Amino acid sequence: MQPVLSTAALPEGDPVTAWEQGVRHWLARVRVARPRQPGPYEGDLWSWDLGYVRVLSMRADPVRLSRTARLVADAPDDRLALALQVSGTAALHQDGRSTAVRPGEMVLLDLRRPFSLEQHRPFRLHLLRVPERAVGGSGTRAERLTGRAIPTAEGVAALLGPFVSALVSETGRTAADVGDQLAGSVADLLATLIDEQTLGGPRPSRSARDHLLASIRRYIDDHLRDPGLSPARIADAHRISLRYLHLLFEGEETTVRRLIQRRRVEECAGELARRGRVAPTISAVAYGWGFRNVAHFSRSFKAVYGYSPRDWRDAGAPPAAPDGWETGPGQSAGAVPVPARTRCHSLGETP
Repeated sequence: MQPVLSTAALPEGDPVTAWEQGVRHWLARVRVARPRQPGPYEGDLWSWDLGYVRVLSMRADPVRLSRTARLVADAPDDRLALALQVSGTAALHQDGRSTAVRPGEMVLLDLRRPFSLEQHRPFRLHLLRVPERAVGGSGTRAERLTGRAIPTAEGVAALLGPFVSALVSETGRTAADVGDQLAGSVADLLATLIDEQTLGGPRPSRSARDHLLASIRRYIDDHLRDPGLSPARIADAHRISLRYLHLLFEGEETTVRRLIQRRRVEECAGELARRGRVAPTISAVAYGWGFRNVAHFSRSFKAVYGYSPRDWRDAGAPPAAPDGWETGPGQSAGAVPVPARTRCHSLGETP
């Protein structure tokens, strides 16, 4: 793929000014300054789009890219850029932190705020520019990661580093529909990287994880009646990415959607058993606890309890718990049976 900008192919003029115009067009409004050195400035820039993600690659002489407070005010931007330093060394400054960036390391540039990135020698740099909204709640924590070098030897960065290089090697040959899917993968991986780096290591500590899971379960219980309750809404409410939410539940013997469904079924079972024949209609109970479809509710109910909602209501709850079930704390034998594993979920404890 031919570069979208090459100073070697420019007519007479200032190559640094042309380079600045190119970087402004394909990355963001920045200033470009070249250290004093003999000879003309040389640089090549490649750029193409994968859905909403822009892929860039630069190879150039030493240069300083800066996004000043005035540029931020004059040209607001709501995107993030993940940069992989392929060769050369650089100095990054953003959000009051400074770091040296060596070959093989990555940095996160938040285009919403001022930064400077100074390349000290001829360099090669790959960048992925991603809309902040694409990483969900993780974008609110991006400021904690800026101004830091991210090694690519372990964790999510060990996946992202080669992935960035592989995307650049495709040099715009990816079909549009595949590009859209890859954009989603890029956003998910970036969100997970931010979560990993800002929540204290590759995975949060057990106590932090338990605290977050308990908070998520309380949120689910508090919003069960809302038909719009979804994993995406839960992730946004807790300022984590959707991918990270699912990662938290990997060891929980359930998924977020199944937990929501099971808790709704439990609440419906309790209401039907307590009120018996004087209860509202089965459809009213189902809709009241967030189900959108009565047939789906009936199938879900029978899968959990082994009874149809009507038989359960008419019996006032079976006299004995089905096999593998236990009576909840403080419940009599005639009370609504709660499966042992599910009861942990309902109490906000880790199974």
